[in-house]
Amino acid sequence: MAVYDWMFSTMWIIESTRNDNKVDVYRKTIWHEISGNVLELGPGFAGSLKFLAHATTSDGSFYVDPDVIQSYTALEPNPFMYPRLQNNAEVNGFAVDYDRLSCVGCNVQDTDLPKAGLVPFKIVRGTLDDPENIPKAILEQAPFDSILTSFSLCTVRHPETALKNIQQLLKPGGSFYFIEHVRQPARDDPTVVEDNGVNVELWGRIQDWITPVWKLIGHGCHVNRKSGLTVASIGGWKTVDYKSVRPVIDLQSRIMPLSFGKAIKAND
Repeated sequence: MAVYDWMFSTMWIIESTRNDNKVDVYRKTIWHEISGNVLELGPGFAGSLKFLAHATTSDGSFYVDPDVIQSYTALEPNPFMYPRLQNNAEVNGFAVDYDRLSCVGCNVQDTDLPKAGLVPFKIVRGTLDDPENIPKAILEQAPFDSILTSFSLCTVRHPETALKNIQQLLKPGGSFYFIEHVRQPARDDPTVVEDNGVNVELWGRIQDWITPVWKLIGHGCHVNRKSGLTVASIGGWKTVDYKSVRPVIDLQSRIMPLSFGKAIKAND
């Protein structure tokens, strides 16, 4: 497993930049709303931190705004992601520390002599796949005001279970933000706001065909999950608002249309 994690993290050094170049135009439309006590699932290198609310500090640095983001927890199972994850967090003005209970054996070091007033950023190793094994550091930090995922629901073993756990960790009225690649939405899907004439039926079948192989090389990634529909169908939300797009950029974009939006937890 360690070799598998290392191989994927190495591949992601190149792939994450290409991925961000395609999806940031959509992600930034909702990421600026994220606030409060925040949990991100499977952040990888956390390239999307740049879209959080930022403000210029007294020393002229442009850092994440502590009046908007009070704390940030990153739940990442792959320790080979941690060096770049930590660097991105520090570049955006966070003070990083690691949960030593879950990161046993990880070669890590907290932010050295962080400046006063920086927002705390805790890196925790684990997932939300099993409600009986959620890391203690996550439970202690809950409930969260905002929880977010970027291309994480494709890799969890049981998406419905992970989403139920997300709901449990959110405070009433808290928001779940997501951007996920999905199986081609139906031709008449009302959430589609960018179509570009893709042959929906053909590319949907191609996604089904390649998923068994893709998930082996993509660290468990299923390209044919209907994550937007899954979020909307589990219940427990006050509102669910998401859009889908079929961008035609290259071959990979045809295999990975996107759904992105926000679900607000019911108050009951």
